[in-house]
Amino acid sequence: MDFRLTDEQRMFRESVYRFAKEEIAPLCEEADLNGEFSFEVWKKFSEMGLLGLPFAEELGGSGADIVSCCLAGEALGHAGVDGGHMLALGAHTYLCAATLNHFATPEQKKKYIPKLASGEWIGCMGLTEPGAGSDAASMRTTAVKKGDKYILNGSKTFITNAPIAQVMVVYASLDKSKKHEGITAFIVEKDYPGFSTGTPFHKMGCKCSTTSEVFFEDCEVPLENCLGGEFKGWQMALSSVEWDRCTLLAPFLGTAMYSMEICSKYANDRVQFNKSIREFQAIQHRIANMRLFIEASKLAIYRVASSKDNGQLLNPLLAAVNKMYVGDMGCNMATDAVMVHGGYGFMHEYPVERNYRDARLGTIGGGTSDIMRMIVSRIMMM
Repeated sequence: MDFRLTDEQRMFRESVYRFAKEEIAPLCEEADLNGEFSFEVWKKFSEMGLLGLPFAEELGGSGADIVSCCLAGEALGHAGVDGGHMLALGAHTYLCAATLNHFATPEQKKKYIPKLASGEWIGCMGLTEPGAGSDAASMRTTAVKKGDKYILNGSKTFITNAPIAQVMVVYASLDKSKKHEGITAFIVEKDYPGFSTGTPFHKMGCKCSTTSEVFFEDCEVPLENCLGGEFKGWQMALSSVEWDRCTLLAPFLGTAMYSMEICSKYANDRVQFNKSIREFQAIQHRIANMRLFIEASKLAIYRVASSKDNGQLLNPLLAAVNKMYVGDMGCNMATDAVMVHGGYGFMHEYPVERNYRDARLGTIGGGTSDIMRMIVSRIMMM
């Protein structure tokens, strides 16, 4: 296997990194401290073309390959952009817009993709429910066809971007007797009757992404807003997992690079017992483990991205292993980064504190590490 980047890909990654370091990262510290989504950061994402990377140029995108999409996420994290804004970008571009791009009709694409690619509209995806998180197939949100509309009833929770989104890809059961095979996807706009969002949650990490519940009370959705055809929703939801196994993991890799650089500099500058702490073996081992995580994660993430670019079906066992490794080991690395800094690592003024909080989501969002282990064990014992 050859994971060497093209000259164009390397230049693209460098341009995103420099732009983010100079124009975006300086905005993130205060936003995270206040726990606020920054529309100024969102405009910067749009200026760089990051919101429409994988979409065709005629739809307002850049036509980028999936490896390049991962490189963009990696560069943002490496530049010091916080996990919240990167999560908002991922939910918008990959969980919402990319799903539309892959499954929507030409008319639906023309209506929604240009607005999403430009950042004029913000998108999100509604799958998780209060009683159906890891067990998504047990969702209770229902859809009933009535005249020229579908009527949706139910609720979703932990929905990234929900309070600020104009459009949402929603999964609901059109026939509960069919269980997961009865699930259908719909395009729901925020102004549709019966649609509302709850008060934003106060989260431990990724605080700059707005997250809330979503409610459907006899929500009216036009028939033409069925996405991908009736009873096709489960396969569509599974396909979105592929994005989570590469593009949505890439920012964690970039943040790890950022943390390692911070720790290396701190270890050189910090003096204890009349010598730089870089001379202590415990510090050396922590930084060595960081590099180990970074190199292994690159192989995991870009293997999946390269496979998708080559049109290969995602191997569910390897995808689960990748998600589990990056999530679990990323948390370990974030802990090491705090420990290298000692008491200062517990202070907000040092970025490793924020990175520590943000890293926790890697073990939870998009499928918990425990669910990944369950998937791996089931496949191995088949």
